[in-house]
Amino acid sequence: MVDADLALLYEVPTKRLKEQVKRNNSRFPDDFMFELNMIEKKELVANCGRLNSLKHSNVNPLVFTEQGVAMLSSVLHSEEAIKINIEIMRAFARYRAFLKESEELKSELLALDKKVTQAFNTMLKRLDELHQKKSLPRTRIGFRKDEL
Repeated sequence: MVDADLALLYEVPTKRLKEQVKRNNSRFPDDFMFELNMIEKKELVANCGRLNSLKHSNVNPLVFTEQGVAMLSSVLHSEEAIKINIEIMRAFARYRAFLKESEELKSELLALDKKVTQAFNTMLKRLDELHQKKSLPRTRIGFRKDEL
């Protein structure tokens, strides 16, 4: 998540959020938070209309991972920050559960596809066998008029 979005959610100025992060820099390793470069910032602003306010900023935005967002609640001590952080963590948990369900659904669909393919191949094989039986000359059963 971008620092501007988190500041808006936590109801603190972005400048204050960045101050707290810099004061507690040891709590935010590279896998918790990183700073976008100018090219990445321009691309982000171009793709996300809601971030147009970053367009004319001289400061590159900070971007936080799930763990970085969780760490912000220990840095920002406001009640609002704690409440919102709890909701964000719940959203991440739901998202993770959704991804897991998607993987389970994908594996179930692949298993079902395998069964359907196997059944379809068996049916085609049987149809081929029936077609080959039709091709064989049949012996006639019953009476013929000319035999009487």
